[in-house]
Amino acid sequence: MYANALKPWHLLIVALVVIVLFGSKKLPDAARGLGRSLRILKSEARALKEEEGAAATPAEGAKAERPVPPAA
Repeated sequence: MYANALKPWHLLIVALVVIVLFGSKKLPDAARGLGRSLRILKSEARALKEEEGAAATPAEGAKAERPVPPAA
């Protein structure tokens, strides 16, 4: 079905090219930087979700807490 699917040896070739281009000494620093960036992105996304949830809760609560005027 997938004649051009990614094979394990494709990944090996890509890894070798990356090592040759960037050198083995710079790769750990690059991986560390990428990990830090992903942690920051994850924490910002979590904070955004919490902020959206907190913003939606008071609006719903305000509707429920409004007193109903007595019928005259």
